[in-house]
Order: sequence, then C-alpha cells, then structure tokens
Amino acid sequence: MGKALIIGCGGVASVAIHKCCQNSEAFSDIMIASRTKSKCDALKQKLNGGKTRITTAQVDADSTEQLINLINEYKPDIVLNLALPYQDLSIMDACLATKTHYVDTANYEPPETAKFEYKWQWAYRDKFKAAGITALLGSGFDPGVTGVFSAYALKHHFDEINDIDILDCNGGDHGYPFATNFNPEINIREVTANGSYWQNGKWIETKPMEIKRTYDFAEVGKKDMYLLHHEELESLGLNIKGIKRIRFFMTFGQSYLTHLNCLQDVGMTSIEPIDFEGKKIVPLQFLKAVLPDPASLGPRTVGKTNIGCIFTGKKDGKEKHYYLYNICDHQECYKEVGSQAVSYTTGVPAMIGTMLVMNGTWQKPGVYNIEEFDPDPFMEALNKWGLPWRESFAPVLVE
Repeated sequence: MGKALIIGCGGVASVAIHKCCQNSEAFSDIMIASRTKSKCDALKQKLNGGKTRITTAQVDADSTEQLINLINEYKPDIVLNLALPYQDLSIMDACLATKTHYVDTANYEPPETAKFEYKWQWAYRDKFKAAGITALLGSGFDPGVTGVFSAYALKHHFDEINDIDILDCNGGDHGYPFATNFNPEINIREVTANGSYWQNGKWIETKPMEIKRTYDFAEVGKKDMYLLHHEELESLGLNIKGIKRIRFFMTFGQSYLTHLNCLQDVGMTSIEPIDFEGKKIVPLQFLKAVLPDPASLGPRTVGKTNIGCIFTGKKDGKEKHYYLYNICDHQECYKEVGSQAVSYTTGVPAMIGTMLVMNGTWQKPGVYNIEEFDPDPFMEALNKWGLPWRESFAPVLVE
C-alpha cells in the first residue's frame, strides 16, 4: 500500500482517482491537487466513504517551488501527473528535488510551439538514475497501452516486429455539432499539426489530414481515419526490435472536420497571442473556454471506442500478423465512473502504471517509456480493472 499525489482534476484525472479508490489495496492514501481546489474538493466529497483516504490541495503546476513544498509536506511515494503537457518538466523537477517517483500520460510540449516529442524528458535520464527514482512516461492508452501491446506482441508472438499500425477509433456521439473528447487545446493542436510516420529509420512528414483510410472496426463499423503524428511512434521506433514502419491513425467524423476547417480559416486555432481590448489572448485558449468541457460529455455520449495495434513481423522465419485491441462502451464508463470512454481509456492505464511503479514491479532508476518494462503485469491488470483486451491472428491490414 502506498500514497500517491495526483496533480490535475480534469476528465482523465477523475477516472484515475475513481480507479485508485477502487484499488484501495494498492492506494491507501491519495492527494488530489490542482489550480482549482474546489474541483478537487467536489471529487473528494463524491468518493469519500471508501478505504482510500483522500486529501486535497491547491497548487500551481507551473511552479516547481510550490510543487516541492507540497511533496515535502504530503510525502507521497509517487506523483501521477495528469496536468497539462506544458507542465511535465516543472513536475519532473519537483520529483527530482524530492526524490519521488514520477508517472505521466503525455509527453512535454512547449506552450509556444505545437510540437510534442520526448527529447526534453529523455534529457532527465541521468538525473533520475542518479537520484535513484523512476520516471514512467506515457501511461495512458495512446501512448501507453499501445506500447504495452507492442512489448507483449514482441515477447509472446514475434521474433521481430517490422510494421505497426496504431488505430484509434472513437465511434461515440455526444450530440454537439463540435466538441473535443479531451482537452480542446491539446486535441486541436495535435490534429492541426503536420502528420508523420516512421519508416526505415527516418520521419516521413505529411500535411494535416493528407492520408486517409477507411477501416471496419469491430462493434463500431466502417470509419474514415487519418494519419497523424503521435508521440509513441518516436519511442517505439527505438525500442521495438526489427521495426521498419510505424503509423498512427485516428478517426474523425465529417462534422468535426468541417467545423475544424472553418475555425482554422478564421484563425481560431492559432496559438499566436493577439491583442484584444488591451490584453494578450491566445485564440485557441479562448476557443477552449467556449467549447463544451470534455468532462461534461459523459452523460450524453453513446457508442464505443476501439483502439489497438496491428502488427506484422516474423516468427520462426515466417511472416505473421497479429491485432491487439480494446473496445470500450461510453455509457458503461459513465455508469461506473461518471466519464466517457476517451477519459476512461486514459485514466485506467494511468492508475495501473502508477500502481506498478509504486509497488516495485516496474521500479528501476531512470526515465523510461512504457514498452521498456515487462508487459505481462500491465496486461493482466487491464483485464482486471476495466479495459479487457482482444486479439486476432488474421486481421484486415491497412493499405
């Protein structure tokens, strides 16, 4: 049993906190800390009465000094960072200063540049190793479960993996003309950036939404999906033996794309500050403020997600195909934890990764991506904690 400090109180954090409380054998105590303490207090009140002791605190995750003071006061065994990607480094610095294990779900992204990559966090490897603490990067679904799936496939089904296609399908309908299923600012920055994929040791860059495919997803149906850049391509290209190509595809409906194109055309997705009534504002941050809060979508979202990886590689000299995936029902997630499936599929793995580092299963000094650990304990925990996986040995391949 251990103590976890959870930074953030949005949709994903709410799921992770629910799951920590369900898993009181691992999490005896948690502190929920966020810039807005009232949100933490409301969630604590909702979950009080279980075996896990919950406390709350106000903290500015941009301030390493505030974080250090909070960690020294609470003395957690581990910090789970579910704040914004811009705040990864300030939280990692606080963990270094206090010699506390660290877990996150998304890699660092500079606020002023819509480009996410691991170089800033990988630069902490020697520091974390010297401090004797573990940093687990990307313990969500993608990145996260997709890396665990890759490590599991390589361990149990392949001698080498040559090709990985990551397919992220959200077949849910929230009824709004336009809304994002996770933080609007992060979501829109991601999908309006150039796409890219890893092939033969180098990046091939594409224009946003340039490459489109259609795929028939189990329990969802045929959906259009588009090639995006995604952070796990970078680490999997280094850590998976035999890899020649990795691509990431995400589904989008036509209404979403039409609205997004219009917002881009009028400048509302820009991250460049503008002058407005004597103040500097960022158009995308203003747009975030007027769009529906992703945490509010749970009760009105119906349908399912289907997220997984199609692998092509070799076993005993012969070519082999293998598909690992999870199907998650939006309404079932809402009944259990009050959130839609996009938050659920990220929050559950965040709890699992935190548990495995905290209990020593995945503990080794340094900074690591999730596929660098033994996948079996994580795969077992997915089945136990609400994200059961399925497999196919004759999948339809993506052209």
